[in-house]
Amino acid sequence: MPTRRTPRPDWVLARRVTLGHRIAQLRQKAELSQEDLGNLAGLERRSIQRYEAGTRDPQFSDLLLIAHALHVHVTDLLN
Repeated sequence: MPTRRTPRPDWVLARRVTLGHRIAQLRQKAELSQEDLGNLAGLERRSIQRYEAGTRDPQFSDLLLIAHALHVHVTDLLN
């Protein structure tokens, strides 16, 4: 995979962290562990962990799977 030529702006990184906190908040509200959410969404627990920590950008399809597993609309993750 090619390396980015320019680093991501700070606001993008901040928004990624906000998204991760939102996923964690909704997961905890649903009383699910990261493992449980991963199983329901068909994703690895490690991916859920990285998304929640804001260290990895989720693919859109992963966001759809997470939202479906949490019984929310994908926009609820992004707001």
